[in-house]
Amino acid sequence: MIFGSRLRAPEDVLVSHLDGGSVILNLKTESYFGLDYTGTRMWAAVTSVDTVQEAYDALANEFDVDPAILREDLLKILDNLLEHGLLEVQT
Repeated sequence: MIFGSRLRAPEDVLVSHLDGGSVILNLKTESYFGLDYTGTRMWAAVTSVDTVQEAYDALANEFDVDPAILREDLLKILDNLLEHGLLEVQT
């Protein structure tokens, strides 16, 4: 289950922060994503803690949103980032 996993950015991924958002680029595959403020916070949360669950808990405390919606949105962005090689599960 992804919520028990630790995620990290692969070595060939760069992140640039721009006006409250960010751009994430995989130099190897040339895949990139532009993230708004919320997406950037999700990225920062999952890449700075030991598990996705810890990131979810921190985001739930930060944002005034229904927990089920936050969970769904977090899973959606993580699936996209993992699929495009912008995040990976750390083993």
